[in-house]
Amino acid sequence: QVQLVESGGGSVQAGGSLRLSCAASAYTYSTSCMGWFRQAPGKEREGVASIYSDGSTNYADSVKGRFTISRDNAKNSLYLEMNSLKPEDTAIYYCAAVAPWRGTAYMARHCPRFTNFEYWGQGTQVSVSS
Repeated sequence: QVQLVESGGGSVQAGGSLRLSCAASAYTYSTSCMGWFRQAPGKEREGVASIYSDGSTNYADSVKGRFTISRDNAKNSLYLEMNSLKPEDTAIYYCAAVAPWRGTAYMARHCPRFTNFEYWGQGTQVSVSS
């Protein structure tokens, strides 16, 4: 069963913090590659952060040093800690995963590039006011 459910979005002032959570089904969480994406009004969806099974992480330049992605294997959950939020961080944030049956080489190629993520959550709104 494929399931990704995000939570933790909300409204904050610039400089504030939020922590997004993504609860995954056991099957979905068995993937080696998970990530966070966002889509602002009128803009294309973009990759924000990804994490591979070896613990390696990748971030969009716009969030480096401010956002931290992590996984909790005991809870089948993915997190995104967001600090020093800016108005331009306002968007719908999506949790995503590469299909677990994809091979190691496929995962290693696409995970850091934020490409070919196949499973998606419904999204959670993050709004940052100035």
